[in-house]
Amino acid sequence: MRRLQLLGWGAVGIVLCALAVPWFLWGDSTVVAGLPLWLWWHVGWMGLASAVFWAFAQRAWGIGIEPGREGDSSEANGSEASSLEHGDRSSRPATGGDRP
Repeated sequence: MRRLQLLGWGAVGIVLCALAVPWFLWGDSTVVAGLPLWLWWHVGWMGLASAVFWAFAQRAWGIGIEPGREGDSSEANGSEASSLEHGDRSSRPATGGDRP
């Protein structure tokens, strides 16, 4: 289910990016309410993109991020900071290079 959700949000993101520029309106000189049609498309598309991003933030924020995997640097930095808080400096190299 999580993988299907990831693919769905990915597809939504690709469509939003692909249609953000109204390439199909290039060369169209139609004016609506004093503004070119392509500008109305852009304003409407940005409103839609904002609504989709809000839905993404509410429902699927963090999807595709899997904590606790090997190579997660946040955990390594946390354990190092923890050992320094307790005075354990044996795991860190001496500052200024190797000692003579």
